[in-house]
Amino acid sequence: MGTVIKKMKANEIQRPMICTPLVGRTSQALKEELSAIVQKKPGLIEWRVDFFEQLDQTDEVIKIGKWIKEQADGRPILFTRRSIREGGETISLTEAQVTDLYIEVLKADIVDAVDVELSCPAEAKQSILALAKEKQIQTVMSFHNFKETPTKDALLSILEQAQKEGADVGKIALMPQSLEDVLTVAQVTEEANRTLTIPIITMSMGPKGALSRLMGGAFGSAVSFAVGQSASAPGQIEIAEVEKVLNVIEASQQ
Repeated sequence: MGTVIKKMKANEIQRPMICTPLVGRTSQALKEELSAIVQKKPGLIEWRVDFFEQLDQTDEVIKIGKWIKEQADGRPILFTRRSIREGGETISLTEAQVTDLYIEVLKADIVDAVDVELSCPAEAKQSILALAKEKQIQTVMSFHNFKETPTKDALLSILEQAQKEGADVGKIALMPQSLEDVLTVAQVTEEANRTLTIPIITMSMGPKGALSRLMGGAFGSAVSFAVGQSASAPGQIEIAEVEKVLNVIEASQQ
C-alpha cells in the first residue's frame, strides 16, 4: 500500500495532510459519519475503533473496515485503537486481544496505516510493526499526554525512540498549560523534522493548542487533525476552517 504520510521538507513551509476522525459507535453511525466526511475531502481518515461498540467482534470490525475502505473515495485509512491510558475510550478487550485484532486487520488489507502507541507492550508492538512492514502498511507510533507538555528534550527523545523502534511515523500530542508549551511543541517539531529521517506528527491539544493545528505544518508536522463531523480530541477545529487558514498560508508562499 506504500507511503501515506510523507515527511515534510526541512526549512520549507508546506501544507500538511488533513486527517478527520471516524468516531461512530455503531455501524450505522459510522456509515452516516463517513458519508458526511467524504464530502469534505480530507487527505486521510482515521478510524478511532475504540469508540466502536462491537470492537470485541473481530468479524464485524473487518466487515465495517472493508466497507469504510470501499466507501472512502480512495482516501487512505488510519486504524487506531487509542488506549484509556492515552485518552481513549474504555473497552472490554485485553491488551493481548487488541494485538490479535490489529493482526487480523493487517492481514485483511483494509487499512493503509495503523497507530501503535509507544507505551504498547514491547512484544505486541514488535509483532504489529513486523506484520505491517511485511504488508507495506505504514505504522504511526504515538505518544499522548493529556495533563501537560513535557520538556523539549523529553519530547525529542520520544520521537527519536519511535524512529529507533522502527516506526514509519512518529506522533506526539500534548496538553499545554501555557502558550509557552505550544511554542515548545513547535520547536520540537522543527528540530525533529530536520534531524530525524521519519515523518512526524505533532500537536498541542485544547483551546490553547488550536494554534498548533493551524500552524504545525509550517514547522514540519505532516498531518493536522480536523473535525469532519465529530471531534476525537480536545481542540480539533472543523475541517473547512482549517482549510481556510492553510489556503492563506499557502498563498503567502507564492
